[in-house]
Amino acid sequence: MIRLPLLDAAKPEHFPDPRKALNEPNGLLAFGGDLTPRRLLAAYSQGIFPWFNEDEPLLWWSPDPRCAFHTHTLHPNRSLRRRLARVDWRITIDHAFREVVEACAAPRPGQLGTWIVPAMIDAYVRLHALGHAHSVEVWEGEQLVGGIYGIAIGRLFCGESMFSRESGGSRTALMALGQLLRGWDFPLIDAQVTNAHLLQLGAVEYPRTQFLRMVAQLSHLPGQPGSWAEFTPLVQLPFHAAAD
Repeated sequence: MIRLPLLDAAKPEHFPDPRKALNEPNGLLAFGGDLTPRRLLAAYSQGIFPWFNEDEPLLWWSPDPRCAFHTHTLHPNRSLRRRLARVDWRITIDHAFREVVEACAAPRPGQLGTWIVPAMIDAYVRLHALGHAHSVEVWEGEQLVGGIYGIAIGRLFCGESMFSRESGGSRTALMALGQLLRGWDFPLIDAQVTNAHLLQLGAVEYPRTQFLRMVAQLSHLPGQPGSWAEFTPLVQLPFHAAAD
């Protein structure tokens, strides 16, 4: 029987020590609480994130190891550069946040459901309106073909999800995000739970204790508050060529 701490509704900043999360399931830390901006920002600043299905209570996680991208290593490989040479895509920042989140929530082949439930969508849209959550959109004409969204805490970007409707769409969004963040000295994108696809894209794993130290440092540095829409011209296709 799993026994988990129940979050105190009156203390939105209070979470259990993430180092005390369960080994199985890996990283499960607590349940309950809510998805208010105050609680979500407190969670991310402590290396914790919500993840639950529609038929589950609100669950909070901090897995070990932790998956992340270094922004200085996010460059398009040869196959993506060839792809971008054949398409007429453009990049925007914070122009279609809800649409990106809803596209990430859409059913995917082999999945029975989604963890991006309506309550999660509404919560992140609120964070976006407050200038804490951001999206990168990849367009072909007026159609979204890829995107990514997440939360900025100081100089840490916490990636939540990405999607692709055309080959290379999500990878292009990720590379664009990396290009933007490098220019602002954001060194890290949290990718949360490791999977083969993220590792193929260049993610690495950190022991949780090391990751939490980085979160504590980066989350207290001055970041880029407010909307990022005006920074769209900073990310242009094609990307600068980089060695594979």
